[in-house]
Amino acid sequence: MHRNKRSITLNLKTPAGLAVFKKLVATADVVVENYRPDVKDRLGIAYQDLKAINPRGQVPALVDDGKVITESTVICEYLEDEYPTEVSLRPADSFGRAQMRVWTKWVDEYFCWCVSTIGWHRYIGNMVKGYSDVEFEEKVKAIPVVEQQVKWRRAREGFPQNMLDEEMRKIAYSVRKLDDHLADHEWLVPGQYTLADICNFAIANGMQFGFAELVNKEATPHLVRWIEQINARPAVKAMFEQVELEQLGRRS
Repeated sequence: MHRNKRSITLNLKTPAGLAVFKKLVATADVVVENYRPDVKDRLGIAYQDLKAINPRGQVPALVDDGKVITESTVICEYLEDEYPTEVSLRPADSFGRAQMRVWTKWVDEYFCWCVSTIGWHRYIGNMVKGYSDVEFEEKVKAIPVVEQQVKWRRAREGFPQNMLDEEMRKIAYSVRKLDDHLADHEWLVPGQYTLADICNFAIANGMQFGFAELVNKEATPHLVRWIEQINARPAVKAMFEQVELEQLGRRS
């Protein structure tokens, strides 16, 4: 990504990090060049290259003029500071910013994790089952974060049913929390579209397909209205016109 002769390199793999970043930069009017995974090797963007940027081997990882910033929400705030436009994505007052951060903290520490676990169960598990035991162990050993190694092994072996049940309970609670709040407010921070909306939308958008039994116009009308309202924003529409959006339905 290039703007004002400054160069930013971002390696994104997770749906959450990808969606957060693209919505932010679309709003901030910067140009994003998106490379598909099938050209990754030709471009030389391999896992070892990622670990050279972030020793934890995790994405998103942002490199801006040699400075490395990680974590989706932190990247959002950094870009808001470094690339300001006439559209402010943070409230001007301290109380508004505090409200925004409560929501971004919640999505980072609660909402994202329960949705992610079910996503790993439904999609990643089937993907890694195609590896032989030797191939799989070689890939897992290259992951520097022990917790991520555990997650990959669980995806391959199958998550315990009691864990899946608990994560689904958390998801049901989360969508109810969002819908109840949005029944009284247009945006998560009253009166302003902020990073709170962007970060939570990154997780919630698409749940009307993948979790249709929980997110639909009958059960969560206010949440669906909010999802549709953000999708209708010009910057978001422009971003999705350039980037393929896969509507993932439920898989066992």
